[in-house]
Amino acid sequence: MTTLPTSMTIMTNLICLITCFNQFSSFLSLANFQTLCFSDTAPPSPVTISDFSDEILLNILRYIPSHDLVLNVSRACRKLRTLCLDKSLTAHINLHKEYTATDEAVRHLLKELSTEIQTLNVSGCYWLAGSTLDQVTRCKSLVRLDLSGCRVTPVRLSRLLTSLQCLRSLALDIGPKFDLQQLNAEGKAALARLHELKQTLLTPSYGVVPCCSALRSLRLYLEASESWQESGACAQLMVGQSSVPHYQNLRWFSARLAPGEVNRTLLALYLAVFSMRVPAGLIGLVLFVPGPAPPRPAAVAALTESMASAAGSTVRALQLPRTWLDGAGLMRVLAHGCPAYLNLSRCSAPGFNPLHVLLATGRDLSPLRSLNLRGCGRGALPENCSRGEEEMDAESVKSLIECCPRFTHLNLSATHYHHHAPADQDGHLCGALGRLTHLRSLALPVCALAQRAPVMANESHSGSDLSSGSLLLGLKKSRRIGLPIYQPDVGALGEVREEAAASCIRPLLKGCPHLVELELIGAGFLSAMPRNEPAIRKDPAACPWACQVGDSQLAALGNLRFLRRLTLAHLPGVLKGTGLLQLVQGCKDLQMLSLANLGSIKTVNYTQALLEALKLCTQLRDFRLEQPYFNANAAFFEALSHCRLLHRLCLVSRQGTFQLPAVLTFMQSCTEVIMFHMFMGGTLADCKTLQKTLVEGLSASRPALSVVVHPLLHEDLGRVIRDTPLCHLDEITLFKSRVAEEPTALYGRERSTV
Repeated sequence: MTTLPTSMTIMTNLICLITCFNQFSSFLSLANFQTLCFSDTAPPSPVTISDFSDEILLNILRYIPSHDLVLNVSRACRKLRTLCLDKSLTAHINLHKEYTATDEAVRHLLKELSTEIQTLNVSGCYWLAGSTLDQVTRCKSLVRLDLSGCRVTPVRLSRLLTSLQCLRSLALDIGPKFDLQQLNAEGKAALARLHELKQTLLTPSYGVVPCCSALRSLRLYLEASESWQESGACAQLMVGQSSVPHYQNLRWFSARLAPGEVNRTLLALYLAVFSMRVPAGLIGLVLFVPGPAPPRPAAVAALTESMASAAGSTVRALQLPRTWLDGAGLMRVLAHGCPAYLNLSRCSAPGFNPLHVLLATGRDLSPLRSLNLRGCGRGALPENCSRGEEEMDAESVKSLIECCPRFTHLNLSATHYHHHAPADQDGHLCGALGRLTHLRSLALPVCALAQRAPVMANESHSGSDLSSGSLLLGLKKSRRIGLPIYQPDVGALGEVREEAAASCIRPLLKGCPHLVELELIGAGFLSAMPRNEPAIRKDPAACPWACQVGDSQLAALGNLRFLRRLTLAHLPGVLKGTGLLQLVQGCKDLQMLSLANLGSIKTVNYTQALLEALKLCTQLRDFRLEQPYFNANAAFFEALSHCRLLHRLCLVSRQGTFQLPAVLTFMQSCTEVIMFHMFMGGTLADCKTLQKTLVEGLSASRPALSVVVHPLLHEDLGRVIRDTPLCHLDEITLFKSRVAEEPTALYGRERSTV
């Protein structure tokens, strides 16, 4: 039996205490809570909240939203008020995803803790009014401020920067009407003192970068829409010397692009400065460009050469678009040490296998913690399962695992892995993955869980007495070549076969029991709702090996007791969904669940099991379901209403249907839901009616409410998506693999070195 680490044991006990505390405090009124815990007249009790040490109570209070601590918990008694104002709780305020934080609550929080707050994160709080953000000027000791997703005008930014003299890190959005010239002199002087800047550019602009002469870290999110390309806005950035960004002190540079030519042009303008000024000692270079890569800039070679060239520095993170990275460039970077984060997504090309370069360097690869090999294989499949898809270089992956035993995040999706060895022979990929005891997030292709090759219909009937020349062949029902014919197993023999089918997963489950995030995505899967393009009307073909992965494998995943985030996409082998039900019975603390194209496409056979599974997901916060021909009826929403902690719901279904009264009843009963995005069938008028009814009826009580109801196949879908808050759009509405996608945790740990 695997022994849990001490930290994991402490965390488990802490979660139990938090659960008991939340149930206890929600059951009692404030007066009863005071009486029971601290009154002399309270009846004797074996254990009360006051019996816990201050250290334990502080650990519990860290999991309570900051505004609740100040407005509610601190009023319970004198002891709790003292603890709620402890510096460990008040110095770092994080309101990200705190959807119940109203303007009044945030203003009161900033007023109470104005002298204590050093870092403030209100990213994604798009509902906060400008007058609430003005209260941030009270926090004179603020060092880090994240305003991503909030509406910030140049005038308001000037007031903030003028008051926050200690500010060294800033994150904000740059909208279409943002004009740098409207900043006052004090604001520009404050920008010159910044060391870290994160900009989300909703319009082609340099934002505030020209004023930030001391930047050490620059993170860009380019989200400009295609409408700006027609106006020639990018050309305006070339005018004036003041528009040239400052990179001389830069040590970390990252840029993530939304699809669109305007964002590619904008990135080229930012990178052009590197051809004139190449920073010395760059330790992080992360560039994500979706779709075909643009032409390689001349400065890329100089950038890779300069990485970690300064004495005493080592590379922390590297990602470049495909065709920008070759074997020589990767070798130059690895010559200065192995980075902790490496994203080689779809970087393989004829004559260039990144895994071979990694293994051939002779360097110590043990520092590597996060590796993204999505779509990175050794070439096209010999079986030609689908055009342009890569076959996983499994032997190189196994060798790399031997060199990097401390992997934390690993993405191997968008490739095919076909295990041709006999069932009783060792060597399956899951056996190698089981040696990664520190693994916390993993993305795999669905076919990687298949134990053996599929039995094709033409093979299973090869022994028939009917010859190819028989006249009776014309009377036979035609079979679809290449797809396995399912024959249900019954009795003890069926149980043995199901046990054998899931046997290859056992080493993974046994070796990685603390896995928190798991993605199983069918190779070649494409969501029906892309970013800036019309909805996809044709379902992608499934890998025949993926048809061998079904309910028995899903049931086995229920042994991952610490699983919090689960994505299942394109599993044609799922029949009745009984495995999904067994999975959620074991993974009781699932907080995010994303399901897409399970089982038969035109016949949703797992509906009943899904309804039973949802009733058990009591900790679920985010739920995304993408399934053609799905019927979102009253039974579905009644089952979903058992998820009392649900915050965000996204339904995507081509030719799907919904019942308007069922939606209204669900939204009225589930008061925690603040995001309802539904892209299904139906008329535009019906969708607008439902959206208007929800917005008008619930906005007053839910300030963070985001409702989007639109026909999936409507031509205006792209425009509707662009108006959606980016925090919801990027995190749940749009489907994508998120394992090892960003070095977020790494960036936080390495901030002191940057």
